[in-house]
Amino acid sequence: MPRDDFRRQADLVRAIPLEVVLTSWGAVRDRRDKSQWRTQRGPLSVTGIKFFNWHDCQGGGGAIDLVMHLGGVDARQAIQWLSRHLGYHVAGASPVAHTRAGAAPASSTGATSQSASSSSRSGHLVGENDDDPTGHCRNQQLRLPAASLANLQRVRRYLTEQRGLSATILASLIDDSKLYADARGNAVFLMVAGKLNRPIGAELRGTGKWGWRGLAPGTRKNAGYFWVGNTEAKQIVLCESAIDAISCLQLRTQIHSAQLPGECICISTAGVRPDAPWLQPLLARGYDIYCGFDADEPGEMASRRMITRHPSIKRLQPPQHDWNDALTARNQ
Repeated sequence: MPRDDFRRQADLVRAIPLEVVLTSWGAVRDRRDKSQWRTQRGPLSVTGIKFFNWHDCQGGGGAIDLVMHLGGVDARQAIQWLSRHLGYHVAGASPVAHTRAGAAPASSTGATSQSASSSSRSGHLVGENDDDPTGHCRNQQLRLPAASLANLQRVRRYLTEQRGLSATILASLIDDSKLYADARGNAVFLMVAGKLNRPIGAELRGTGKWGWRGLAPGTRKNAGYFWVGNTEAKQIVLCESAIDAISCLQLRTQIHSAQLPGECICISTAGVRPDAPWLQPLLARGYDIYCGFDADEPGEMASRRMITRHPSIKRLQPPQHDWNDALTARNQ
């Protein structure tokens, strides 16, 4: 990355609130003292942009320093992680148009649906509890972006040409209203819950030069997720994003059979999340679950924490940094 671009990117992510970084990392806030956080590196005190680790007697200031401390990575790796996972916090004005709470997005007309075992099928959400255990942004009204048919082809081109995703799977997702384009040309991946696939939020992915990512306002990550795959499958792979989930599904036939035999469902956790509230109900339903988080330090740390809490979960590391990197490398 050119030096000027590196500095510009660093300036953008440095101001991301420390609370946002800690939450995305899976840290837990102390209920009695809101300035205290429990992390894998030990208890942290946070005051504004400053933090201090009382176990390591180390501290710093700003989001970049915090990620370097939590992950044991250098500044460049920390900036990349912040841009990849939390870039929407510095994207400026909200990229979404406002709709009524819970409004289902309009689906594409004229999109050709092709039956395939790997495509998303309509029907009940796999093993998800209808309750909202903790309610991410539960007090904020869900505002899904309005669908834009005019921008749908732009989103299709981005996902197929730049991200290497299957046109067949995308067509099925569009027909099921689980993927659409908004007025700004962003790809919108619907997050749902319950037997009726009730919308609880959406992952947003920019299709322009910077390719930022974010969540629709009012999204409740703890209540559900984006998913794709065969509803009859008894295996689930957890990925860090909707694009990675689709990529993982496409690569399933290339994954060694000893690791992932048979059909699967791929779920996006919308970031590094070692213990989402809906995880235990899925395990209780008898699903074999694989943690397919990115092959980087945050992904490895979250995977270890997840498997420590749920020993039946197995690690399934992407062949490249993430599943989409593996897919695009294979297609080159």
